[in-house]
Amino acid sequence: MKEPLSIEIERIVPDKPSLRVAVVTETYPPDINGVAHTVSIIVTGLRERGHEITLIRPRQQEESAHTAQPGELLVRGAPIPMYKQLRMGLPALGSLRKLWTARRPDLVHIATQGPLGWSAARAAHKLGIPVSSDFRTNFHAYSQLYGLGWLKSTIVSYLRKFHNAARCTMVPTQRLKDELVSGGFERLIVVPRGVDTEKFSPSHRSLRLRESWGATSTTIVLLSVGRLAVEKNLGVVVNAYDRLKQSGADVKLVFVGDGPETTTLQRLCPDGIFAGTMRGQDLAEHYASADLFVFPSLTETFGNVTLEAMASGLCVVAYDHAAAGQLIVSQRNGLLLPPNDESGFTAATQAVAQDAAGREGMRRQARQTALNNSWSIILSRTEEIFRSLVAINSSKPY
Repeated sequence: MKEPLSIEIERIVPDKPSLRVAVVTETYPPDINGVAHTVSIIVTGLRERGHEITLIRPRQQEESAHTAQPGELLVRGAPIPMYKQLRMGLPALGSLRKLWTARRPDLVHIATQGPLGWSAARAAHKLGIPVSSDFRTNFHAYSQLYGLGWLKSTIVSYLRKFHNAARCTMVPTQRLKDELVSGGFERLIVVPRGVDTEKFSPSHRSLRLRESWGATSTTIVLLSVGRLAVEKNLGVVVNAYDRLKQSGADVKLVFVGDGPETTTLQRLCPDGIFAGTMRGQDLAEHYASADLFVFPSLTETFGNVTLEAMASGLCVVAYDHAAAGQLIVSQRNGLLLPPNDESGFTAATQAVAQDAAGREGMRRQARQTALNNSWSIILSRTEEIFRSLVAINSSKPY
């Protein structure tokens, strides 16, 4: 009688085991801002790579604690004073200690520096869990624009203490890293942001949409995307548009977004097109259907809209700051102006609007630049950093 065939099934163990990461953020979709968008992509991307991600965020006004999705913990929130439509998370020290004691994460990653982030850092340190953080919002710069300049040194001191307690802080540009290092921030790592080059593409250009703006094939459409708020410096956009009109150019100005400065801008630019907040395909079509992206903000830590515009095949006119300063080579894939050079910004906008051949060349190069900044690359870099932090003795806080 033959011996029964013995089949040994080898257990396949991945070379790199999955991580258990708690991601803490004060903002997340459906909020519309660069931080919410980026954190969402990181969370989704890491989950798709097999990692166990727990998302801790404040619940929105219409949500209850019972509406949390699997892998989420919703905590109490409150309106942000300068941004009433957004909410910050309130401290949740007890809930987080209980959650992480029951199921300990390998790493706690804190994306925002508000009360929720502060309590998450405290809970993680008490439990000996390593912490990483992001520097994504220039709160200290905003304080001056909103008449709270006297608080700037206090805010910087808090941010420095907050981030220096982490094993590392991710920043989106080398220039921001240099600025923070000079201010006493430690253990900073540059991790740029990426862009979805299928979602944002010249292929989404819509003649129907342009016609709704009153634009013909020869009309130059200037586009601004983002919050209509004082820190975005949008008066510079209106001035550039007015100068083009005065020169006799066939030009339109489209604002995508909403915010506290909407009424002021409508008064300054009564013939501007205020499209409101856009998402998904509508947003992609608005980008691709314009001709010039005008972005004079000087308060960004990165500025996702710069990359989205470049991916959409737009020539970007911007100050040498944040993502624009990192990605744009002036006269090649866009135009860079020295910060606060308003007359130069206006002149550059006028010049490129009147140079169809030059503008077309820059549009092609802008698209190519975006193709080299995919989210896949950024996710791999983030994953690598998380693994290196977990490899360090997690019971040894800084």
